Amino acid sequence: MLKFIDEDFLLKNETAKILYDNYASKLPIIDYHCHISPKEIAENKSYRNITELWLGGDHYKWRAMRSCGISEELITGNASDYEKFRAYAGCMPKLIGNPLYHWSHLELIRYFGYTGVLNADTCDKVWNLCNEKLTLPEMSAKNIVKNSGVEILCTTDDPIDDLRYHSEIANDKNFGVKVLPAFRPDKGLKIYLDGYRKYIDQLSEASGVEIKDFATLKQAYINRLDFFEKAGCKTADHGLDYVPCLLPKNEKELDVIFRTAYENDGNASKEDADKFITAMLIFFAKEYTKRHFVMQIHYGVLRNPNSVWYKKLGADTGFDMIGNSRNSVSALASLFDRMTMNDGLPRCVIYPIDPNENAAVATLLGSYQCDSEGGMPRLMQGSAWWFNDNLTGMRAQMITLANLSSFGNFLGMLTDSRSFISYPRHEYFRRILCNLVGEWVENGEFPYDIEAIANIVIDICYNNTKNYFGF
Repeated sequence: MLKFIDEDFLLKNETAKILYDNYASKLPIIDYHCHISPKEIAENKSYRNITELWLGGDHYKWRAMRSCGISEELITGNASDYEKFRAYAGCMPKLIGNPLYHWSHLELIRYFGYTGVLNADTCDKVWNLCNEKLTLPEMSAKNIVKNSGVEILCTTDDPIDDLRYHSEIANDKNFGVKVLPAFRPDKGLKIYLDGYRKYIDQLSEASGVEIKDFATLKQAYINRLDFFEKAGCKTADHGLDYVPCLLPKNEKELDVIFRTAYENDGNASKEDADKFITAMLIFFAKEYTKRHFVMQIHYGVLRNPNSVWYKKLGADTGFDMIGNSRNSVSALASLFDRMTMNDGLPRCVIYPIDPNENAAVATLLGSYQCDSEGGMPRLMQGSAWWFNDNLTGMRAQMITLANLSSFGNFLGMLTDSRSFISYPRHEYFRRILCNLVGEWVENGEFPYDIEAIANIVIDICYNNTKNYFGF
């Protein structure tokens, strides 16, 4: 019987242990997509207790707690921080097979030195240990990031953001970690949602452009892209509920669609929204290509299906699900074709939420790899995302990518997290990666050339990301 989370955790063959211990474990982290707060980094926030740090905004944990029958009062309600932590601790044994069981214990080991298990019986011991550790300077936001081995991280930022916290972070010469903004223009594309007029007014003010038609809307975004580029931005991220590819007749039609959406404060028809979003994605892709930005596309989530709780708690609270993304890969293919015809297909990372689309996306890559730059493919499939970033999902995604594309160019892991202590997810990924490569070698499916396989692991964990994004 193997010991729970020992030094060889998830490393089931000798080659895997060599690859992880001698290579992967020693590499810095480039977290090219996350949701942690630049404000909390700039202010070097300290945390009152483990609940504030661990449970405060983590919808992964909220969802798991609901699956265990925990009252909402103990999740997002007015219960005390201790009561919420105790509720989560009590859930732990029921989460066998869930990545949260591994992640939570890895975080307790790496940041708090706790090597036992978390459950209702150990709750008080862990609560007191963590809260005592959180009083130390090393557990402030900046020190957590720095001590986690992070070299570069990209936050997620709206085009209207003034990026002042990024400026403050950049001016701290003692920090040593690059914190770069990532351009996330989702709100301005969703012309079917209420509140659209207010958002466009904010964009107008931030850009210094009076937005009155489609041409001035584009100019406003160009101004903001210039601003983000000066702040060191290297990537833009798009969260698409679905992938549209419906071309408008001309820009006059887009003027009418935009003005109608503005006057009606959103509430655009599905057809008008599809035309508008298609046109905007093609426009953005061209601008990203000019700036050598990497475009990231996360797609296929059905967001907020529980309307009652959406009204109570808002978005990103643990109620989203894998959506019906029928024809999404075909739509992406058509969209990329239009971008190519427009001389504006940027480097692009694609993240399907439906694991059944892994193979289709991996083959999509091969249709648009022409004219790549700097020895890197133009299109990439991103790491197993959200509901798939678990042991089974990561392995499945990597095996499919290896079967159908160039696995040695894979970009590896990102946290996609709102928590400052999520960096053991990179360790988790690297262990799974090393075990998979070691498995191939020990099964005689790849030669035992330690230099060659070590280079594959190093590239996937670090070099590919640095080269692809131009960090």
